[in-house]
Amino acid sequence: MEQEEKANIFALRTTANREDQVMSFLTSNVVKKGIEVYAVLLPHNMRGYVLLEAKDRAEAERAAFGVPYARGLLKNQIDFHEIEHMVEIVKKEVNIQKNDIVEIVSGPFKREKAKIMRIDKTKDEVIVQLLEAAVAIPITLKTDNVRVIRREDDEEGDEISN
Repeated sequence: MEQEEKANIFALRTTANREDQVMSFLTSNVVKKGIEVYAVLLPHNMRGYVLLEAKDRAEAERAAFGVPYARGLLKNQIDFHEIEHMVEIVKKEVNIQKNDIVEIVSGPFKREKAKIMRIDKTKDEVIVQLLEAAVAIPITLKTDNVRVIRREDDEEGDEISN
């Protein structure tokens, strides 16, 4: 008789805009001290909180102990159905290829044109080289931050195909 275990999910209050740092310290604590925390989640639409799934409340508190910017666990556990919409994995297919010409749509290089040098699909990142830069420096960007404006084979119409 298989019995499904209930997930023990806790919300850790943090200082606003320090969620990334808290998450980093938390994961480091968990690995270093061998704490039974199974997942750490940083929900995008919930500022000031980091969610963690742990064996029990004591393990969650142990993981959060001494973490800078952590303000303590909320009293009640969170049911998975309350956060299910935040953890739904949506794999989007990105149509970017090596040597594509892209426009950077955000960040310090916004509106600059660049050439795709490499694509890392596991990290959802691309390495680009700015076209109008005096020195060729590779820049790593999230795929969301670029928009394809031209394919390499679009400009080379006289390509020979076998």
